[in-house]
Amino acid sequence: MATLEPRIRIGISSCLLGEPVRFDGNHTHDHYITGTLGTVFDFVPVCPEIGIGLGVPRPTIHLVGSADAPRALGVKNAALDVTDKLVRYGQRMAGKLTDLSGYIFKSKSPSCGMEQVKLHIGSRHKRQGIGLYAREIMRAHPLLPVEEEGRLGDPLLRDNFLERVFTYHRWQQLYAQRLTPKALLDFHRRHTLAILAHGTEHYRALGQVVATAGKRPIRELTDDYAALLMQALRRRATVRRHTQVLMHLLGALKNQLSRADKQEVLELIEDYRHDRASRIAPITLLKHHFRHHPNDNIAGQTYLNPDPLELKLRGYY
Repeated sequence: MATLEPRIRIGISSCLLGEPVRFDGNHTHDHYITGTLGTVFDFVPVCPEIGIGLGVPRPTIHLVGSADAPRALGVKNAALDVTDKLVRYGQRMAGKLTDLSGYIFKSKSPSCGMEQVKLHIGSRHKRQGIGLYAREIMRAHPLLPVEEEGRLGDPLLRDNFLERVFTYHRWQQLYAQRLTPKALLDFHRRHTLAILAHGTEHYRALGQVVATAGKRPIRELTDDYAALLMQALRRRATVRRHTQVLMHLLGALKNQLSRADKQEVLELIEDYRHDRASRIAPITLLKHHFRHHPNDNIAGQTYLNPDPLELKLRGYY
């Protein structure tokens, strides 16, 4: 009997799953997360304010002070200071949550906000804060793909997050095995076009890293590669860069396709470039042609052959 692979584990703020853990006993259930992402991911819910014992209902807290060293104080009672508790809890949970492939934080939260949390400085406030719990998770796991629920409503930000999650999960699977220069080279080969869609600078830099395979300690090599890979993917792919990758793929078929077939692909690429079609249209046609005209340099590329679950979730705008 075939066994199913373990589902990808994603950390998440508990309130986004509908758990009544907000300060007033309510939640912020996000139906896209539970109804769509939940069909693919296993969520690991955490509410740090419950975790440090504040309970429900509880006094509201906010960030006060400088962006570098904010304090989490009670809104009505400044004597309530839970800064150290939130920091220690974040550090403790970061040590436990080592198998996550991504994290979805609650936006604007003084504990969980990933960015632009309201920070009170005297009588003024600025959107310069980071939730204290979220800060510790991101500090301990700098490669971990993170996002906020509100930003997932943007199709391009959502697509970027999902691409990072699936790529990072594949990297974790590789890292859990016996790492060899050959395994790293194969991983890089399968992701070159996806990397290229995020910019030529990182594409070249990663190529220079893998060129040292076999000449450096393998752990040092893979650590450098992973850091640069996830940095590359954080840079949003653009329509222009995707168009360049699609044209590169068409160029690999220049000696195999008829003029009419080339024109058909080119028209679909142009439709995508001018927002008349989604990216999946030219990708599907290119995959069809590569099935009939195999190319060793293209075979297995995640750009053309994503994981079926990744294909299910990503919009390919």
